[in-house]
Amino acid sequence: MSDSTREGIDLTRVFDAPRERVFEAWTTPEDFAAWYGADAEVPLDRVSMDVRPGGAWSLVIVVPGTEMHFHGVYREVIAPERLVFTLKDATAPADIEGEVVTATFTELGDQSTEVVFQQRGGNLTAEQYAAAEDGWEAFFDTLAHHLVL
Repeated sequence: MSDSTREGIDLTRVFDAPRERVFEAWTTPEDFAAWYGADAEVPLDRVSMDVRPGGAWSLVIVVPGTEMHFHGVYREVIAPERLVFTLKDATAPADIEGEVVTATFTELGDQSTEVVFQQRGGNLTAEQYAAAEDGWEAFFDTLAHHLVL
């Protein structure tokens, strides 16, 4: 697929932690705040997660001089196998659902977990998807470090 027709993100990462622990890192405010945003600050008191189908989530990433607000709704929660949620930032038009993030967690049998990640929606330009992919890669690097602490 050429960069000019890009309509999403596909990543696969293996984490050195059991599947239940990796899923927990995606679904508890303390864990999510520790890795989402990579090196930026995500104040725990500004993270809200109602992890159930139809439940809302939101957080704020604080970087010097600005705050970035993200929010969405959980569509599917199958612990510890699959998580599907929408993702929007404060600049997204109110009339769009946002991007749809799907994370599938597969136990590899050696206390490690493969996460297959997709982000779809067609709401971003090719350049924005490339930047978002870089962001997710940095988030996942932080998650990998967080899981071994």
